[in-house]
Amino acid sequence: MSKPKILIARAIFPEVIARLEQYFEVESNQNDESWSRAQLMERLKDKDGVFTTGTDRIDGEVLAVAPRLKICANMAVGYNNFDIDAMTAAGVLGTNAPDVLTETTADFGFALLMATARRVTESEHYLRAGKWTRWSYDMFAGSDIHGATLGILGMGRIGQGIARRGAHGFGMKVIYHNRSRLEAGLEAECRASYVSKDELLKTSDHLVLVLPYSPASHHTIGAAELALMKPTATLINIARGGIVDDAALAAALRNKTIAAAGLDVFEGEPKVHPDLLTVPNVVLTPHIASATMPTRLAMASLAADNLIAFFTGKSPLTPLNPAVLASK
Repeated sequence: MSKPKILIARAIFPEVIARLEQYFEVESNQNDESWSRAQLMERLKDKDGVFTTGTDRIDGEVLAVAPRLKICANMAVGYNNFDIDAMTAAGVLGTNAPDVLTETTADFGFALLMATARRVTESEHYLRAGKWTRWSYDMFAGSDIHGATLGILGMGRIGQGIARRGAHGFGMKVIYHNRSRLEAGLEAECRASYVSKDELLKTSDHLVLVLPYSPASHHTIGAAELALMKPTATLINIARGGIVDDAALAAALRNKTIAAAGLDVFEGEPKVHPDLLTVPNVVLTPHIASATMPTRLAMASLAADNLIAFFTGKSPLTPLNPAVLASK
C-alpha cells in the first residue's frame, strides 16, 4: 500500500522530516524557497496533506486544485492563513500548534515591553552611532515597569502568562479586557481585574495585545483607540498584524499621542509600513516571539503529530474544525 503524500511548505527541523518520512511520501522545501501562490498550488495538486507555517494561505482557490487534500497542519498557534469555512466545506481538516509556545511567547512579550518602556533600541542606536559623549539626567529616560498598570487585551493563555509575570514579578496592577471574563480562580491567579475596553485604553501604562486575528478584530487599535491612551503609555503587539492600524500607530508615535510601541507583528508582513521605520520611539522585531529552538521544535513536532494521527486513524490533537472529523 502506497504512503499518503504530504508537502512541507517551508524548511523545518530535519529530525521532524525524518519522522514524517516513516509515514508519508514527503516533498519538502529545505531550501526554504519563497514559493508563489501558483507554485504552492501546483505542488498541492497530488498531495493528501500539507505542513504549513503561518504564511501559507489555504483557501477555496487552493482547495479547488487539490482534490486529494485532507488535512492542513499549521506550525503556528494563529491560523488566519486558513479559510476555515472553505476548508470545512471542502472536508479538509485544519490543525494548529497552541500551548507549546505559551510561556516562550509570554517571555518575549515581557521582553519587548521592557525594551520599549526603557528605550533600549533608541539608546543602542545612539551609542552605536558614536553620539554618547556624556551623561545627562534625562538621557533616554523611559517609564517604570514595576508598580505600573499593565493592560492586556486578549486574555488567553499567553495573556495570562504575561499577567502573571507582571503581577508576581514586577508588582504591577493588572487589568484586562477579553471577549469573555475569566473565571474567578484564574483572575485571582493572575491578580487581574476585568475592565471595559475604553477603561483599559485610558488606564494602562503598558498595553499588551494578545488577541487572535479575525475580520472582527481587524484594526482593533486605530487612531480613535490610540487617542484614548495616555501620552506616557506604551503599546506592545505580539498578537497578529492587522489588529493594529500600523499607519495610524506611526502617526501616533510621531505626534507623541503615545510614548512608544513595541511590535513583533505587522500588517502585510514581512513588509513593514515605511512610516514605522522613520520614527525612533518604536522597537521592531521580525515575528520572533516563539523563537527559541526548543519551542519551535515543539511546534513542528505538534504539527507532525497531527498529520500522523490523522492518517493513522487516530484523533488529531488540535483540530480547528472538528466537524470535518465528525462527518467522516
